[in-house]
Amino acid sequence: MSDAAKPERRLAAAGAITIIIGIVVGAGIFRTPSMVAGVTGDVGWAFVAWTLGGLISLIGALCYAELASAYPHAGGDYHFLSRAYGRQTSFLYAWAKAMVINTGSIALLAFVFGDYLSAVMNLGANSSAIWAVLVVLALTAINVMGLTLTARFQAFFTVIVFLGLLMVAASAIWIQTPASVSPPLFSSSPPLGLMGLALVFVLLTFGGWNESAYISAEVKGGPKSIVSIIVISLALITVLYVAVNLALFYGLGLPALAKSQAPASDLVLLGLGVWAEWLVSALVALAALTSINATMIVGARSNYALGNDWLHLSFIGRWQADRGAPVAAYLVQCAICVALIGLGSMYADGFEAMVEFTAPVFWGFLFLVGLGLMRLRRIDPDAPRPYRVPLYPALPVIFCVTCAYLTYSSIVYAHSQGAVHVSLLVMLAGVVALWLLNRSKKSTV
Repeated sequence: MSDAAKPERRLAAAGAITIIIGIVVGAGIFRTPSMVAGVTGDVGWAFVAWTLGGLISLIGALCYAELASAYPHAGGDYHFLSRAYGRQTSFLYAWAKAMVINTGSIALLAFVFGDYLSAVMNLGANSSAIWAVLVVLALTAINVMGLTLTARFQAFFTVIVFLGLLMVAASAIWIQTPASVSPPLFSSSPPLGLMGLALVFVLLTFGGWNESAYISAEVKGGPKSIVSIIVISLALITVLYVAVNLALFYGLGLPALAKSQAPASDLVLLGLGVWAEWLVSALVALAALTSINATMIVGARSNYALGNDWLHLSFIGRWQADRGAPVAAYLVQCAICVALIGLGSMYADGFEAMVEFTAPVFWGFLFLVGLGLMRLRRIDPDAPRPYRVPLYPALPVIFCVTCAYLTYSSIVYAHSQGAVHVSLLVMLAGVVALWLLNRSKKSTV
């Protein structure tokens, strides 16, 4: 497909930063602070977990920065795994990305959007799922129109979400009577297992920074620019998350925060009054909307890369140059997302089901990417590397160990194994699909 249209460097640094922040800063920050507070049982250890989550994410981002600057490609992780392990492994990753990881993330965020919209306009027994399908269809239509329009849409709503979270943090200032003093910092030490569980929640909230690799071939300024974009994005996100948690602990206190089902709403209610409570609901829905859009951008590019490498899937490997978008890849992604929303609607909590569906597969393949960085250093030493991860190999090893632990934790701590089993069956289907493709290729030679 050498004569086909390919991605161009149209994306400015500011647009790339808003895409990354839009993926990461989703609905998770509105749900996980109370979980982390409840698990750690100590303000000091809670902030250790949030800070450690930011550092681990930054370490992973630095690893990805080396890969993205050395091998810029719209396929992102898929391209890295293909270079490190070959087409067979990269196909399984692309299958996981298309059927589980990206589409599952889009579906769970769509359920969050649907939950909040249903509170405003209920569409019946399956209202949340109906709203989820509608938002997936609408955002797919916007993305099919092209990257320029999508980037503007993303930038506008990311700024609103970012400012909205700052409003949540600042609302603690107007609380006339702050919460009763929490126990002294580090007055109790949570067991190592519970601290690990807290880190699972924190890293879920930081999840998505790795998707920066998928826009590395479209960022203006060449390979080196992606490094500063990743670091700036993670730094802004970490500062924002710590600020929100500071406000929550100040305004609600540890006991109340640990018990809260909607900590941001509770804080704004105390600080700004009932009139502002609806703003938080709108903010959560908008955060989900922004993350869905950003995840769609990178997910479609993974499908595009897959279509370029496998003849039988070439229909999703076509790039529409006039739109700067892989239209067929977007449409396939949309169909899978709608199917997963249907699956999630069969469970009591669609959001939780999709988290359990995606997490083990996501962290397992991220572990392989970390190993792939070290393998590529060995098998492709002469490749130009505009950026090299510092303190090599210590940082990649830390990243790999963390990913391995989170793969284990996401299975062990699942409340219901049903969704986990479905994702494993989907991956088994991927193995069968790979066998069929290889067999078809041999029969045509």
